Amino acid sequence: MKETNNFFPKNLQYLRKERHLTQTELANKINVDQTTIGRWEDGNREPTVGNVSNIADVFNITITDLLDKDLSQENNSYDELELLYSKYKDVIPDSDKETIRFVIEKNIKKIDEQLGDDK
Repeated sequence: MKETNNFFPKNLQYLRKERHLTQTELANKINVDQTTIGRWEDGNREPTVGNVSNIADVFNITITDLLDKDLSQENNSYDELELLYSKYKDVIPDSDKETIRFVIEKNIKKIDEQLGDDK
């Protein structure tokens, strides 16, 4: 895995902490050693494509976003619903996208409370 924008280490640590996971807990979810997570977060090692895919699945995010975006600068808007929407938006029919957005916008305060986001 070469030629990344080097956002992976920062994003991995950011997403792990946002989900209140320890390195050990994340390592157990993707079947690697805790020290491997630490090395990825420090930028001392790069994960395999398979590991990147597993990490993206754990966090319900696209591989592209995980590698190419600075998620910590995304207005802190990466809550679970947005992550799921982002991951599946290319396969959701347009009519369903409109319905999903309507429901989210209509219930945003209730959703934020359920997600524990005090905006």
